[in-house]
Amino acid sequence: MAALSIGYQIHFHFNPPNLLPLPTKFSSLSFTAKHPLRWHHIGCPKICAPPAVSVMAFGSSREVLPPALDSSSEPPAIFDGTPKLYISYTCPYAQRTWIARNYKGLQEKIKLVPIDLKNRPDWYKEKVYPANKVPSLEHNNEVKGESMDLIRYINSNFEGPSLFPDDPSKREFAEEMFSHFDSFYKAVISSFKEDTVNDAIAAFDSIETALSKFVDGPFFLGTFSLVDIAYAPFIERFQPFLLDVKNFDIATGRSKLAAWIEEMNQIEAYTVTKRDPKELLESYKKRFLSQV
Repeated sequence: MAALSIGYQIHFHFNPPNLLPLPTKFSSLSFTAKHPLRWHHIGCPKICAPPAVSVMAFGSSREVLPPALDSSSEPPAIFDGTPKLYISYTCPYAQRTWIARNYKGLQEKIKLVPIDLKNRPDWYKEKVYPANKVPSLEHNNEVKGESMDLIRYINSNFEGPSLFPDDPSKREFAEEMFSHFDSFYKAVISSFKEDTVNDAIAAFDSIETALSKFVDGPFFLGTFSLVDIAYAPFIERFQPFLLDVKNFDIATGRSKLAAWIEEMNQIEAYTVTKRDPKELLESYKKRFLSQV
């Protein structure tokens, strides 16, 4: 009996119409789809259920995450021509680079190498990155560090959708937001240690104002960009702590911020990097409440 050739056609019904990212890898179906998909099964005489499909957010694909390497772990093959992103699953700075990698669809291009920061392998400092911090990126026989520099580097030196706009006004505002991050971070952290949350209120008011700058989308620059990546890992951590410990809901009265958080949680390139809010809360309690 001749082998039966079976394939699938996928019909997208979007309202309003959306464009798929180019190129789209239909083997992994890496795209955003909030609407039902209608399947036409070709070459099969039976009515079959559609195949298991993982429908991803734009630029992201599901991957099996490797275990973190510790002092007992052997090093990976260093400077073997394969780009490697050294991160920690718990570090917000490293999370920035992880999100950028995912969104550009570089899961097969840039190998993820997680490090256990509480039990770091000696070879990481000795052979990879003397600063002994994460993130770092091994590329073209060099190792670079610092998360803000790395998300720019990943965006500029690898294939995939651009995370920085061409619009000069948006580029200028992006630089302002990058510069603003340190003051935002310090203001929120100061409220962790004080009786009042006045500094945090002002900090998140500034975020609400920033998110109102462009009206062509819910993100800082209208469309998803490096600016969102720079802020998301920290807001992810600040939100549960301020709510639980300070009874301060950062989204209350801030409709732009609430919409931004909702939209960020639709981007799988980001959501696959998120930690359990309870885990983040306990981590921050240990870190900050012990200092009070």
